[in-house]
Amino acid sequence: MMRFTVLVLLLAASASAFTTTAPSSTATALQMTTSLATAFNKPPRVVREDLPVLYVYDHCPFCVRVRVALGIKNIKHNLYFLANDDIPTPTALVGKKIAPIFALPEDSLVMAESMDIVKLVENDARFGPTNVIRPATERTDIKDWQKSVRDLLRNLQRPRYVATGLLPEFQQLDGRHAFIKNHQLPPFEKKEWKEGDMTMDQKLTLYAEAMAADPAPLLEELNRKLVELDDIIYSEHYCSPGGICLDDVDLFARLRSITIIKGVEWPTKLRTYMDNMSALSDVPLYDEMAL
Repeated sequence: MMRFTVLVLLLAASASAFTTTAPSSTATALQMTTSLATAFNKPPRVVREDLPVLYVYDHCPFCVRVRVALGIKNIKHNLYFLANDDIPTPTALVGKKIAPIFALPEDSLVMAESMDIVKLVENDARFGPTNVIRPATERTDIKDWQKSVRDLLRNLQRPRYVATGLLPEFQQLDGRHAFIKNHQLPPFEKKEWKEGDMTMDQKLTLYAEAMAADPAPLLEELNRKLVELDDIIYSEHYCSPGGICLDDVDLFARLRSITIIKGVEWPTKLRTYMDNMSALSDVPLYDEMAL
């Protein structure tokens, strides 16, 4: 009860062992060829006279996609962390509150949409060798896995984003409240959460209850799901055969936030993959602030 009370006050201060399933034939084939995988070699550093600027939220997987691509391509850029309640800055840049936003001063270009930005920097010779990041594969198994853990991760990650008080977009209470106001916790749907008659105090209480709840059952399920993913990623260097591709750009961006959850048991290959991708992309993990 004491822990729950403290969490309510934190969020609302200004508001008034796992099992595995048998591997599929695809997974078996991937495991047999993993020994052929080699580490990716970064291209030379690219430093433009007018550095590109990337506007992001740190927790946002779509923002992380672009950070990963810029890191893989070894492109120096300025990173601007938006407060989560900052509406004027992105609106002045692209007409609405959105992230990521990529600004290229030498072209007077400002654009949104993560994969469009990735394609721009990948195909422009000013940013080093092109076709460094291979196209996405036709694999559906990883996408299916991501869908299978969506609600599980929302329940574990979203309360922790705001509870840490450490992410740059949540440094102030207004930013934390803006996130809670607009990001539902399961089983609520987005429209019900944002347009229904739920009060802000009720939302704050639900977030606090999610943090106060015993995470063991959800962790057990997550640990089991990570074993499933470990079985289908190709190697500790890239998730699909053939080398670094857009599959990795998306997968790492989505997996990174799992490191904010304390007590996760990472299978060896998958954990090494996360560490390798973090170092390659220059995008740090959350292990030291995990709750």
